[in-house]
Amino acid sequence: MGNSESSSLDVAWRSKFSTEEQTFLSVIFDSISGSDTAEETKDGKAPQKQFTLAMLKFIEDMIVSVIHLLQHEKMLKGWNVEKTGDYNLGITRLTAYLMSELKAEGEDLSAEKLHAVEFGQSELKDWVYRVSHIPNFLHALIALALHLTKPQYHGEFFSATQVLPQCLGIKYTGVFTVLDIPSVIYLKSNLPSENQSQWKLLFSSQAHGESFSRFSVQILHKGPTLLIVKDSFGYIFGGFASCSWELKPQFQGDSKCFLFTLSPHLGTFNSTGYNDHFMYLNHGQQTMPNGLGMGGQHSYFGLWIDSNYGQGHSKAKPRCTTYSSPQLSAKEHFTVDTLEVWMVGNPPKNDLDCLGPQIVVREEVWYLQLQDCDWWGRMSGRGNHRGSGAFMMFLQTLSPMDAEKTS
Repeated sequence: MGNSESSSLDVAWRSKFSTEEQTFLSVIFDSISGSDTAEETKDGKAPQKQFTLAMLKFIEDMIVSVIHLLQHEKMLKGWNVEKTGDYNLGITRLTAYLMSELKAEGEDLSAEKLHAVEFGQSELKDWVYRVSHIPNFLHALIALALHLTKPQYHGEFFSATQVLPQCLGIKYTGVFTVLDIPSVIYLKSNLPSENQSQWKLLFSSQAHGESFSRFSVQILHKGPTLLIVKDSFGYIFGGFASCSWELKPQFQGDSKCFLFTLSPHLGTFNSTGYNDHFMYLNHGQQTMPNGLGMGGQHSYFGLWIDSNYGQGHSKAKPRCTTYSSPQLSAKEHFTVDTLEVWMVGNPPKNDLDCLGPQIVVREEVWYLQLQDCDWWGRMSGRGNHRGSGAFMMFLQTLSPMDAEKTS
């Protein structure tokens, strides 16, 4: 790195952090890069094994400390460690991901290659400045340690929303999410800014049952969402849908959509620009595939959940054409263990979806509600309310606009 480039990096780095954070980081950098040891190499670079172990320890301790402090200060934003996925595995995966973001001479490095590369303070500063998680974690550590989280400091130095989104939908329920808190932190950082602050659970197979019709009803016209799938082998993966899901036999969405994997490792896969097969949701047709898909093409999706609930596939030989994603599941054809959908960001202003036993005004929801809702079974005479079956038969003959007039 040239002198001018190094100088500009130093200025950018210093503008990113407070004086307290710079002092803290300088001590860490001196220790990790070997500048205070007898084993120091040229340019202040640490021996490879020493560096890798020190960095792993630093990152892991930083993640653990932030989550512990947020929990202690009751600032987990509605998330509950007891109702989320394996905390320790999540920390291990996030640590490995952050380590892989280190670069030498402009190249990305996998965790396996870190042992073969020497790093000094300039590389460390570049990494800290470039990877958004690091300053967010450091801001949190300094603020929490110095008790700068009181109301008078909110919005000035640190807010928990810099690390975690507000969680809605599980706090007062018996629902457990397959997401662990480190994975939530990772996913949040990859979302557009307008989708980072608040997440609401729309569907969980634990709570809503294993029905594709019910699944579809819960996610239609809710704005941007995160689809989370856990297969029978424990792999966790999914996709970000940047637009509301609509029930139709055409592709939808835009290039903000992406696929991701959370277990056994973290990774995101963005649009390649090759095609516009971002999102697909169809049900009840004989001539087109019925299910939910993201990326690829019919019968060969990067991620597919079949309308025959419980079955899916992730096909990529060698990569999904839409997202350049590899096979996300343990096996190409997988069995769903758990399925979740989270609304991310504020609900759309024009959201008219009906809740509970109301007349549904949209054609696709109309069809699905009549197929799968318990209240329809009762009202149509299959339950204890046999006298109202004729009324519901009448409703079946109405168009969505007619139904709207009767409400």
